[in-house]
Amino acid sequence: MRQTLCVRKIHVIGIGAGDPDQLTLQAVKALRGTDVFFLLDKGEVKSDLTRLRRDMLDAHLPEGGFRVVTARDPERDRTAGGTAYSPAVGDWRLARAGIYERLITEELGEDGTGAFLVWGDPSLYDSTLGILQEVLDRGAVAFEYDVVPGISSVSSLVARHRTGLNRVARPVQITTGRRLAEGFPEGVDDVVVMLDAHQAFRRYAEQDVDIYWGAYLGTPDEILVSGPLAEAGPRIERVRAEARERKGWIMDTYLLRRNPGES
Repeated sequence: MRQTLCVRKIHVIGIGAGDPDQLTLQAVKALRGTDVFFLLDKGEVKSDLTRLRRDMLDAHLPEGGFRVVTARDPERDRTAGGTAYSPAVGDWRLARAGIYERLITEELGEDGTGAFLVWGDPSLYDSTLGILQEVLDRGAVAFEYDVVPGISSVSSLVARHRTGLNRVARPVQITTGRRLAEGFPEGVDDVVVMLDAHQAFRRYAEQDVDIYWGAYLGTPDEILVSGPLAEAGPRIERVRAEARERKGWIMDTYLLRRNPGES
């Protein structure tokens, strides 16, 4: 008789920007087929992020039948800059890989299904897929994994502002605040900026540029600001500082739209 080899399965589920209603039907189906959910705890300051994930599970899995396992997310050196930035990120990813490996090995049965809930979409500025592949490459634990796409903060941002990402026959680029500080991408006038802790948009305050900014997208704390950068920029800096002081953390993104004639 042919034997079937038991293999652990992992779902990497994009859960949107924070609104439980943004989960796709595919995501809900994956949630309902999961035995163990792995959550990384970012500490008391960011406990909202853990609570939002649990709220999503309660909203879509009201009858239970699953376990939630948490582990403390390793700290990343956010002061590292220049040539030290990439090694700092590499060290953080290595530490996370060790945590993922332990969780899968110790908390998931050989025929079980686990899941990582990823903010937005797993393909956009998220490390989960790369880290899971690193764990597989180590060879200490075997599993299969699939990816469920989610509504990214980028999609949520432009939807809330009722605008598009690009203009007719024009490209759009997604980049980081670190890159934007070096200049607008060549040949691109519509730029989505993520991971900007230092408000790199200030560099362009004197140019004819519009901004569409959002923080805590898809959550009850959502904040939206838009308009000409010269006018909206100072307001964004003010409300951003106030929100960060109030909550202790902030997640924001924005679209910069440079108007014809600027370079």
